[in-house]
Amino acid sequence: MKLLKNTKYVIALTCTLLSLSAVANQPEEKKSQDIATVLQEQERFSTLVKALKVAGITDILRDSGDVTIFAPNNTAFEQMPEGQLEKLLQPENKERLIKVLSYHITEGRVDAEQAAADKYADSLEGTNLQLLVKGSRLTVEKTLIVEENIRASNGIVHVIEKVLMPKSK
Repeated sequence: MKLLKNTKYVIALTCTLLSLSAVANQPEEKKSQDIATVLQEQERFSTLVKALKVAGITDILRDSGDVTIFAPNNTAFEQMPEGQLEKLLQPENKERLIKVLSYHITEGRVDAEQAAADKYADSLEGTNLQLLVKGSRLTVEKTLIVEENIRASNGIVHVIEKVLMPKSK
């Protein structure tokens, strides 16, 4: 009787280990989450997540196919001139907020190596973003990328040290 009980435990443990092994052996992008979820699950992006929700464009980072985002962290938003973020988050400035946020997003997966080679990427806002290597670090529009190549199921996140502001036309 005790042997039978132990056998059940061994079988259950073996099944658990096999299923964990199957998950661990999936390609990295299959295991990861979409960009919107990656951002939502990290406190350092809470201001960006809030801005994306106010702008109503979170789905771009979830459903629209492969994208790359140059994602300002909370510290980057704190560096904005006093009152600028609060003003952008007001309902009457939604179009401007969408323009600012879409300036940070490009179509397709642009990893750091490709960005350095291409030197430019087209933002969803419609402007070319300049990508340069400064010393040994990559920049976008002269803003340092502080963390590169955070992979998600639908694209790539690069963390930047400042909020990019598109030039007014």
